[in-house]
Amino acid sequence: MLAVVASCSRSRAVFEADPLAEVVRRIASGDVSAADYLKHYLSRIATLDRAGPELRAVIELHSKRELPADARPSGLLHGAPVLIKDNIETADGMLTTAGSLALVDAPPPRRDAFIVRRLREAGALVFGKTNLSEWANIRSRDSTSGWSARGGLTRNPRREGHSASGSSSGSAVAVAAGLCAAAVGTETNGSIVSPASACGIVGLKPTLGSLSRSGIIPISHWQDTPGPMTRTVRDAALMMDAMTAHDPEDPLSSPPPPGAVSGHLSLFHADVLRGRRLGVVRGLCGSHPGVLSRFDHVLRLLREAGAEVVENVELPNQRAAGGLAWRALLTEFRADLNDYLRKRGGRVDSLAALIAFNREHAAEEMPWFGQDLFEEAEKRGTPEALAEAAESRGLARRLAGPEGIDAALKGHRLDALICPTNDPAGKIDLEKGDADVRVACTPAAVAGYPHLTLPMGDVEGLPAGFSFLGTAWSDPLLLALGDALEARLAA
Repeated sequence: MLAVVASCSRSRAVFEADPLAEVVRRIASGDVSAADYLKHYLSRIATLDRAGPELRAVIELHSKRELPADARPSGLLHGAPVLIKDNIETADGMLTTAGSLALVDAPPPRRDAFIVRRLREAGALVFGKTNLSEWANIRSRDSTSGWSARGGLTRNPRREGHSASGSSSGSAVAVAAGLCAAAVGTETNGSIVSPASACGIVGLKPTLGSLSRSGIIPISHWQDTPGPMTRTVRDAALMMDAMTAHDPEDPLSSPPPPGAVSGHLSLFHADVLRGRRLGVVRGLCGSHPGVLSRFDHVLRLLREAGAEVVENVELPNQRAAGGLAWRALLTEFRADLNDYLRKRGGRVDSLAALIAFNREHAAEEMPWFGQDLFEEAEKRGTPEALAEAAESRGLARRLAGPEGIDAALKGHRLDALICPTNDPAGKIDLEKGDADVRVACTPAAVAGYPHLTLPMGDVEGLPAGFSFLGTAWSDPLLLALGDALEARLAA
């Protein structure tokens, strides 16, 4: 039970413990209505998010959040109450602001983001939006994860005073605290897997292009992706099946290549770990004694399940790949955000206008940290900077993908790479910003390859995640491996 919610009275049906798959099953069976689930989550939000520990995971609730009592199940997710991150557009009256006051008065989106349309078509009830690290953590090097001017500070439900990480802080906390059936986050580099690990839930950063980014406030089109944040690995697969479809408006959106597995639940079976070769990337494991001890315990479980654990797998040149990608990313951010803001319309129609807005409203927008990354990115609009970014991005993707993850998988005949996701969450310090916590996110983020994290247990009373990394379009395999490991950890 979550530390800060242990004193909250439990409902007779224990709804907060239900994973998404169980929510859908119970609604379909008539055991519980969709309206009952929604009422329950709204009650928990009132008790835990707005009052009590004031988790501040939810930045906005839809004004019309009621279902007819006789609503009938239809679709993969019918009736399941879902929350989405506040950088994902909806045309239902809710704001889309990336946590910034600069977009509160901007023209509302004219239509739902592509993945939101997919969720609604699958029958999900998108009943609110989650807080995030403002502008998905791209404003300042000294930022505090989980803080936005519009939403305040999102708190880790597992221990007061510790970070929920970010930037998908609210989505992670909402799932961990039982405020919704599932949530959607976004990631450029770590923003799904890091808060998922810090809050003790499942997060999948999928293969770049498997989910549409249309209608999502951008950082970099070469790294941005939405992804599911859920209680179980099976739930993540279910959300992926609901959201996946080709979007002609996203240039990188594409179906799986010929020969790739389709259907994110298609490889699930109890014995899927048997005979699998899993490579330990010690260079991504860090040195935290408690994390390494817990990780070694999981390695024993994998061996007991019949997997072959291959030690000392290396990913060369990853520091260089990360540095190249970062230099490219700031240039891409300026171009991509300017394009988005221009199309969105309103007074803040460019990065330069956004910088000016923040200066004009510094007391509200910048009480704790500035906008040094914004200002640095604004200087990168020259033809020379754009050419350098294109060259750096191409080299970074090659080093991280074909010459990094792919080379390691092929060289050791591996099915996946494994490592701990994060060290335990650091303490919140609004004046100094985020603590320096190791996160094994950059190789998959830069390559555009999938990265799955699931809880492997607690370290010093805080959650720690276990990561599976794979080649492009190996998402179904990583999910199947994660599901089997999840069962072993629960046994």
